[in-house]
Amino acid sequence: MAVVESGSVNIQSIVRLSTVMNRNKLLSLLGEMPTKAELNLKVHEEVDCGSFIRQKISYSSEIGEIIPAFLCIPKHTLTSLPAIYCFHQHAGNWQRGKSEVVGLAGSPDQAYAKELAERGYVTLAPDAICFEERAKLDDPIRYHVHQLHTRLMSEKTLLGKVLFDICAGIDLLENLPEVDATRIGFIGHSYGGRTALFVPAFDKRIKASVSNCGSTTFKTMLVQDTGIQFDYVIPDFLKWGDIEDVVRLVEPCNLLILGTDDDRWSRNIEEIYEYAKSAFIQGELERQVYAGKHCFSEEMRERAYKFLDKHLN
Repeated sequence: MAVVESGSVNIQSIVRLSTVMNRNKLLSLLGEMPTKAELNLKVHEEVDCGSFIRQKISYSSEIGEIIPAFLCIPKHTLTSLPAIYCFHQHAGNWQRGKSEVVGLAGSPDQAYAKELAERGYVTLAPDAICFEERAKLDDPIRYHVHQLHTRLMSEKTLLGKVLFDICAGIDLLENLPEVDATRIGFIGHSYGGRTALFVPAFDKRIKASVSNCGSTTFKTMLVQDTGIQFDYVIPDFLKWGDIEDVVRLVEPCNLLILGTDDDRWSRNIEEIYEYAKSAFIQGELERQVYAGKHCFSEEMRERAYKFLDKHLN
């Protein structure tokens, strides 16, 4: 995971202005959003994967930008289906994004879009900005930093752009005839796991979200050996709250936070849960910590899938 190193930060000097961040403050911290464009969905190829069809597609989030993605649609269904937006990991590899979560590259433990399609979900797996087909592979780190800096210089954030692009993907899922628009979920590991904490606070159409190995708070990242990923540099954020305050804004979405006991990106799960659980009235907040390092094991994925089944299927 690429990060901005914290250097010598005096975390105690950060004055928190509010004990609980509200959603309007979160939106303002994310900065001005782009202007939405027509989706302009195009299907470039189809592959029969047995129980589902995998389509290579593209669509737009803002004018002049194309988002490549894989869309997996189960076969032989007579009713509309729940859908899951599947967000890929980072792992310091800008060449790999959507292809890993559909099982075409990388680790089989990351192929959750494929596995969920086999369970009967429509799954969408796009490239996040700066990854795979949206990367500049001759110098991916410089390009990623450029995407951050150009936004910060105009009172925008890269995270705002990431979340905006996810909303376009939710728009796409809502408009597919195979999808029940009232049953849309989200899942991610690592970079995707942290995103899974933010996106249901940003887009209230998401009914269930699973975060795996992405729970460490900003304050912990600043004072320990973690650093902060480019996409999560948000000016003034810690004056108003931290990850646990965002989790409180997820409700009424149902949220499962998973992690491991030997992973620097999984810290603070218990603290987040204890702080945020009182905010969950309609939705459910669950957590579980497994033994191990930074991973999305078969056992962890099965726990995630059962949670999604419970709330979407």
